[in-house]
Amino acid sequence: MNQLKTLFLSALSAYSLHAGAQRIKGSDTVLPVSQETAETFMKEHPRQHVTVTGGGSGVGISALMDRTTDIAMTSRPIKFSEKMKLKAAHREVEEVIIAYDALAVIIHPSNPVDRLTRQQLEGIFRGKISNWKELGGPDMKIIVYSRETSSGTYEFFKESVLKNKNYMSGSLSMPATGAVIQSVSQTRGAIGYVGLAYLSPRVKPVAISYDEGKHYVLPSLENGKKKLYPVVRPLYYYYNATDKEKVTPFIDYVLSAEGQNIIKKGGYIPVK
Repeated sequence: MNQLKTLFLSALSAYSLHAGAQRIKGSDTVLPVSQETAETFMKEHPRQHVTVTGGGSGVGISALMDRTTDIAMTSRPIKFSEKMKLKAAHREVEEVIIAYDALAVIIHPSNPVDRLTRQQLEGIFRGKISNWKELGGPDMKIIVYSRETSSGTYEFFKESVLKNKNYMSGSLSMPATGAVIQSVSQTRGAIGYVGLAYLSPRVKPVAISYDEGKHYVLPSLENGKKKLYPVVRPLYYYYNATDKEKVTPFIDYVLSAEGQNIIKKGGYIPVK
């Protein structure tokens, strides 16, 4: 009898854990803060189990379509083509903005260039400007690092900085933000872009101007909050409407004062 009772309680415990299990997948930009909030959330809610993995915004949305994730993390809004696929599958998704992120343009710390206009950035990433001497820097070839096409950061940079023009064919696509940091830190002529939370002393952020050189602003949490820095974007969670009850406890936690404080400490701009 005791053995049966033990088996029953064990099965009940496993069911409870499974019922509270949530999978989160997608944007590398949103990954660090989602991991941190998930860890704190699970400490406070032992019956909840949250797993968080990256791969890029597009990968997160695809996983949501395939029902291999409960929440898709993205650093861009869902695309029209993705909405159409979901509609065709008779699926409805909900969108939540969990934070904002400043997108920092980074170069090698030894490079004396410290400011660039949006037009100059467009010239660099489209291949029209190929040497740092054209920008007041040393006579050195510009090596362009970008994210791969499934990345929401890639999409946002293309939209905001390149005004939806195509990247140069010779740009080097990196599979994750960490790879961009590593490559730029090891290449003297390099330039790339990363979410503000990923900034480190291994690379140098550049002040950006969106008004043709009248005002230059460095990427920072404070400048992002005050809307002084021009390259800021929302970060999203998407989930299937049928899973609302399942995902609400974690999303509510992310949007709570405690969750938003974790977001702020992580180098992101809170929504509240």
